[in-house]
Amino acid sequence: MKFKKTLAFAQQLDKEDKLAHLRNQFHIPKDKDGNDWLYFTGNSLGLQPKATKEYINQELKDWANLGVEGHFEAKNPWLNYHEFLTDKMAKIVGAKPIEVVVMNTLTTNLHLLMVSFYRPTKTKYKIVIESDAFPSDRYAVQSQLKFHGFSEDDIIEWKPRKGEELLYIEDLEEIVATQGDEIALLLIGGVNYYTGQFLDIKKIAAIGHSKNCIVGIDLAHGAGNIQPNLHDSNVDFAAWCTYKYLNSGPGSLAGLFVHEKHSKNKELPRFAGWWNHNKATRFNMRQPFDVMEGAEGWQLSNPPILSMAAIKASLDLFDEVGFENLREKSEKLTGYFEFLINEINSDDIKIITPKNPKERGCQLSIQVKNADKSLHKKLTENNIITDWREPDVIRCAPVPMYNSFEDIYTMISILKGLL
Repeated sequence: MKFKKTLAFAQQLDKEDKLAHLRNQFHIPKDKDGNDWLYFTGNSLGLQPKATKEYINQELKDWANLGVEGHFEAKNPWLNYHEFLTDKMAKIVGAKPIEVVVMNTLTTNLHLLMVSFYRPTKTKYKIVIESDAFPSDRYAVQSQLKFHGFSEDDIIEWKPRKGEELLYIEDLEEIVATQGDEIALLLIGGVNYYTGQFLDIKKIAAIGHSKNCIVGIDLAHGAGNIQPNLHDSNVDFAAWCTYKYLNSGPGSLAGLFVHEKHSKNKELPRFAGWWNHNKATRFNMRQPFDVMEGAEGWQLSNPPILSMAAIKASLDLFDEVGFENLREKSEKLTGYFEFLINEINSDDIKIITPKNPKERGCQLSIQVKNADKSLHKKLTENNIITDWREPDVIRCAPVPMYNSFEDIYTMISILKGLL
């Protein structure tokens, strides 16, 4: 649509927004005078749904009143609590329920998945990552290589072209075409944390599989933000956290995806625990290990209920609204944000996130010329909450669940004044 750079226009967009009511279902942090912060860091930590307290209190109440019997008699019995999350999480990432489970934390899940899917040989052992992968992904890959007797030199980096920030899929094709016989695994961030670029996951899977490489995706900045359609993409595995766009609270549990094509392969090596043993015989004890089919076969321990209750509160809200509606608003919200930034027409800043809405989520990464972090600090002093990523980027994410068009207008008005 054609945007206008007036407050009245922003307010009219909010009036027409069918999801505007969602903002009232979140706690918006306030300044010392009681005014709402302009919060643009859902890409780092999502805001708390007001329902979260009720969901957690239900489990505290059942624990107080039932003790251990809460595993069977609680309003939401704890024994299989993770199953309350599966269908709704599967919808968000575009998967079948058998392919998804909520467990552990993100990097833990990546390690558990690599136990199964990174099976290097003497000739096929290298790992491809983006050159600007999130540090924890790089550390995980480095440690896996060392564990198997290889070195950090066996990482192949998919890099932007000289003088550019974004990745080209053709460059990945070239890497795999020329070095694929030595590559065992591609582990790629589906949405790059720094630039906000949403990569073509299906294409990445096809490229990797053309040389019999396993393909894994880190969706930390994708889940709840874009629609990755994991099943149709044909990637082998994926993992993501839930405390960013999925609003589950700091350090909350993560999600894991294993494609259905691997679901019945009980010969895949994996670390084992009580909770990936067959449900039917789990409590018989003293049984030989019998791994469950599907993503549940990567669980280790019984679920931490209080964290899962917070995830359930958020997923129920996503399910009520419909992710396709959130994505539609997100594209409009981010497009308006982009329009107003470009209208500033300053040589001191530029957006490095792709212009094509299909190649980004709601995050826009603003590169600051001659960066010294001072602009970010001034925004914070004005109660505009963004985040800074070295060396020179301010990341801003207008989240469709709780950000408004007027939020964006006000933020840009202040930014323009600071510049």
